[in-house]
Amino acid sequence: MGNKSKKELILFTLPALIMVSITIYLPFVISSYYSLTEWNGISKSAKFIGLQNFKTLFFNNSQFLNVLIFTGKYTFLFMLLSNVMALILATFLVQKIKTANILRGVFFVPYIMSMIIVGFIWKFIFSQGFARLFEITGWGFLNLSWLGNAHLAFYAVVFVGVWQQLGFYIVLYIAGLQAIPEDVMEAATVDGAGALSRFFRVKLPLLGPSITICLFMSLTNGLKVFDIILALTQGGPGGATYSATLDIYREAFQYNNYGLGSAKALVFFLIVLIMTQIVLTISRRNEVEV
Repeated sequence: MGNKSKKELILFTLPALIMVSITIYLPFVISSYYSLTEWNGISKSAKFIGLQNFKTLFFNNSQFLNVLIFTGKYTFLFMLLSNVMALILATFLVQKIKTANILRGVFFVPYIMSMIIVGFIWKFIFSQGFARLFEITGWGFLNLSWLGNAHLAFYAVVFVGVWQQLGFYIVLYIAGLQAIPEDVMEAATVDGAGALSRFFRVKLPLLGPSITICLFMSLTNGLKVFDIILALTQGGPGGATYSATLDIYREAFQYNNYGLGSAKALVFFLIVLIMTQIVLTISRRNEVEV
C-alpha cells in the first residue's frame, strides 16, 4: 500500500473514528469515572468515593438482583419465542403461496413502529380492548388483570415484545432459507429424507449463520428492553416488571443518583458483554458451511 493510499485510508476513516469516540468511547470512560463518585448530576463537582457504589450495589441493594433476574427471565423467554416462532413462520412464508409477500409485510409492520407507540397501543388493548371483547365473547382470560397482576404482567410484556420484534427475525430467517442451495435439498429428497428429516438434518444446520445473528440480536434486544415496559407498566405492579435499563434510568435521571446509576450501568454492561460472547461462541461452533 502506497503512501497516498495510506493517507486516503486515514483521511476517510478518521471522521468515523472521531464520531464513534465522541458518542461511545468517551461517554463510557466518563461514566466509568462517575461510577466511582457520589454525584447528583446538578452540583459542579462530584465527590470521589472509590468502590463504595459497587459495595452498595452488591451487598446493600437486593433490588438490583431482582431486576437482573427479571431481565434474565424476560430475555430467555423473548429469545425462545422470537426465534422459534420466526423460524416456523419463515419456513411457511418461503413456500410458493399467493399471499406470501402480503403476509411478510403484515408481520414486518409492527417492527417499523415506535416501541413507545406499540406499548401504549397494547396498554389500551389490555385495559379496555380486552374488557370489551369479554363482554362480547365471555372468554374468561380476557377478563384477567393482565397489567395489574405481577405474574400476568410479565407474560404481557413478553408477548408485546415478541409481537413487535417478530417480523425482523422472520426476514432474517427467510433470507437464510432462500440462501440454501436447491441441489442440496433435491439430493436429500432423492436419498429418501422426509419433510421433517430434511428440515432438522439439512435446513437447520445450514441455517447456522442466520440462527447466530438472530440469537445475538434477540439476546441484545431482550437485555436492553426499556420502551415497552415504560409504556405498558412503568415497572409495575409493585416493581414486578423492572428491567435493568429502566432501573438504571430511574436511578440516574429520576433519583438523581448518577454515581450509583453509572455503577449499575457498568455492571450491566459487563454482564451483557459476557453473555453475548458466550452465545456467539456456542452458535458459531454449531454453524455448518455449504
